[in-house]
Amino acid sequence: QVQLVESGGGLMQAGGSLKLSCAASGHNFDTYSAGWFRQALGKEREFVAFINWSGDDTRYATSVKDRFTISRDNSENTLYLQMDALKPEDTAVYYCAARSSGNYISARTYEYWGRGTPVTVSS
Repeated sequence: QVQLVESGGGLMQAGGSLKLSCAASGHNFDTYSAGWFRQALGKEREFVAFINWSGDDTRYATSVKDRFTISRDNSENTLYLQMDALKPEDTAVYYCAARSSGNYISARTYEYWGRGTPVTVSS
């Protein structure tokens, strides 16, 4: 079992930056790859970013590529999402998740989820 708790969300003006954290506890978080997803009001949950267990392979949704950076510190059991050049369309609840295998874009392949942290970007 892995427990995940997100933090760092909040209200930011367009063009600003936020850094989300996801603290993991439980069994061997450093053996899982991980990802960030987001869900805007009235929309389906969507993939944002992926990182493999060692941190040397990262993938991004086209909408956030070159603006967001995913990283992890396995010594601290923490996952991060640095969000720069924020846009109003980035407004959503952001979730971190951990998975063993499968298609990294699909939320269905992630076994463990946090409860989410809300991000609001004003124009």
